Amino acid sequence: MGGTRTAAEFRAEFPVLDDLVHLASCSQGALSRRLEEALAELTRSMRERGAPWESGWIDQVERARASFAELIGARPEEVAVLPSASEAAFQVASTRDWSRRPGLVTTDFEFPSVAHVWLAQRARGADVRYVADDGVSVTAEAYDACAGTDTGLVSVPLVSYRNGARPPVREIARAAHERGALVFVDAYQGAGVVPIDVAELGCDFLVAGALKYLLGLPGIAFLYARGGVPDDLPPQLTGWFGRRDPYAFDPRGLDHPEDARRYEVGTPAIPAAYAANAGFSLLREIDMTAAFAHVSGLAEELVGRLTAAGGAAARSGGSGRARPDGGAGRPRPAGAGGVPGGAEDHHRAARPGPAHRAALLQRALRRGRAGRRRRRVPRGDGPMTAPVALRAARLLPHAYADIVPDAGVLAADGEIVAAGPWATVAAALPEGTEVRDLGDVTLLPGLIDCHVHLAMDADTPAAS
Repeated sequence: MGGTRTAAEFRAEFPVLDDLVHLASCSQGALSRRLEEALAELTRSMRERGAPWESGWIDQVERARASFAELIGARPEEVAVLPSASEAAFQVASTRDWSRRPGLVTTDFEFPSVAHVWLAQRARGADVRYVADDGVSVTAEAYDACAGTDTGLVSVPLVSYRNGARPPVREIARAAHERGALVFVDAYQGAGVVPIDVAELGCDFLVAGALKYLLGLPGIAFLYARGGVPDDLPPQLTGWFGRRDPYAFDPRGLDHPEDARRYEVGTPAIPAAYAANAGFSLLREIDMTAAFAHVSGLAEELVGRLTAAGGAAARSGGSGRARPDGGAGRPRPAGAGGVPGGAEDHHRAARPGPAHRAALLQRALRRGRAGRRRRRVPRGDGPMTAPVALRAARLLPHAYADIVPDAGVLAADGEIVAAGPWATVAAALPEGTEVRDLGDVTLLPGLIDCHVHLAMDADTPAAS
């Protein structure tokens, strides 16, 4: 994965980006021209050869296995191909004997699907323990404090789905191994963007799937199992692809390969394998370290612009997040790593004064209206509505903020353009604004769960 394509050349592989702004790669990577071609190749193989399992389809699975191994610095025989990360986590958990070492250490920063697998192991004797955190990230010291001599497995995300925080995996793994525990890393939120070397991380297991930043589709995941790591128990969830010779078709024999294939189960998802290889072919054409530096630079630019506009920024584990409260709210971890090379965690505050805030509100309102006029797809057929200001006893601007007493929200043309102390909002009200005093209530402006799928296709009209 050491190609030399530029960002512009890479972006050109995604013609869909000419028509929309794709901010959903945390759910599904953008459609590439290479992926469209791969799916066309799949249907062509069905039309021309019927069911070419051994003469093409299984080759796609093996190519995907080898490409993922190349991506993370492993050997192909150390990679199992599975339908999902949840199933991969189960294969690891179910092959542990929790009566011997019951401790299973995890974190609230774990993606729930993996965490649920760990919790289900309580029925088999696992003692699931959660690492203390500060709400922003988690440290190696906190992991070590939660572990003990009875810990059998330590689970840590490479990148947290919650906020992009990157725990110090290498330090956590080193401490866990000193206590005799194995280490599981969920790399789903980082694979394809964050460079991965399993030898450098020092983990025993690592899982990722193809549908996000690996630029493929759902239905295929990859479990790295370090060579030589033994199971306490043979896999209980198995199938014909988990045999030494899947084509022996022996209903009375149950043998397990010595390598990672022992975790495999039934027939792999062939369309997902085609899609995964399309994504890997694209990633092979870029330098992963340079790509990560580019993405980190874009995040830094976003933080800089938001900070210059009057907010503040907090970085944790390399994730840049705007903090519109000017820094109030949950504490931040000290010394969390930044971009490769390890920038210290830092916080820049730039609280604007009342006059500047009023100017910012007016500017936001003007920009909102100008942006609305530039929209290619109008939102509704009616005329633009007059501004409305809502006053209330309390306001929670965002998840990291403190409650703001005697606050207000300014909305115009169906969009929120300002939220904050009522004195600040009132000072910037445009002429003709309707003011509504809601009394003893709490305002939660723009509260949206961004991972709720109100519609599963792009043609469904937006709810109003």
